[in-house]
Amino acid sequence: MTQGKKVVLVVGAGDATGGAIAKRFAREGYIACVTRRSADKLQPLVDEIRAAGGEAHGFASDARKEEEVAALVEQIETTLGPIEAFVFNIGANVPCSILDETARKYFKIWEMACFAGFLTSQAVARRMVTRERGTILFTGATAGLRGAAGFAAFAGAKHGIRALAQSMARELGPRNIHVAHVVVDGAIDTAFIRDSFPERYALKEQDGILDPAHIADSYWFLHAQPRDAWTFELDLRPWMERW
Repeated sequence: MTQGKKVVLVVGAGDATGGAIAKRFAREGYIACVTRRSADKLQPLVDEIRAAGGEAHGFASDARKEEEVAALVEQIETTLGPIEAFVFNIGANVPCSILDETARKYFKIWEMACFAGFLTSQAVARRMVTRERGTILFTGATAGLRGAAGFAAFAGAKHGIRALAQSMARELGPRNIHVAHVVVDGAIDTAFIRDSFPERYALKEQDGILDPAHIADSYWFLHAQPRDAWTFELDLRPWMERW
């Protein structure tokens, strides 16, 4: 175990938001533990953090599997250090008409974007309560506030993760664990947006799409807040975004 080091665990450390959050915490001296279902996809992120002087470790883990989640948390806590901050950042946005949606895909979206959030945050919270400190942050979306045509499955999952965050905040706040929900509303600066929606991506020059590094700054801000002024819900969106 690395003596004196604190750990941030980012579940769903993709190439944009999740990776940026891991890099932001690593800059503050945290050991960045990042997960995806495929460890190979994490290597560029891990290498980037290490090249910048930080410490990072990638883990292949299926957040929908209770036994894998338990093993992941146990391994980190026993070999690296206490998980002081946890970020659940798995998305599963697959638009579809309610008339064409399948039971299999609806369940899979809920399982990835909601159930996995329960499993992972519960496992981490059980460790945090023994130390009476910690931060748990959930990445949400406008779909968690209201549904829209074609987004029934995604909205259902995101409503669920918001309700989970609310319940955990009320239960764990008095135990000195800060739980917060971040609504990210708008296109994010990713290769997917650049290649699939070039007109939308062109708005980058006007600060019209979200910069992952700026999103990550808000996650650090939430973690660093004094407990006499904790934020539960934070909305992030470009100045020109309709809402």
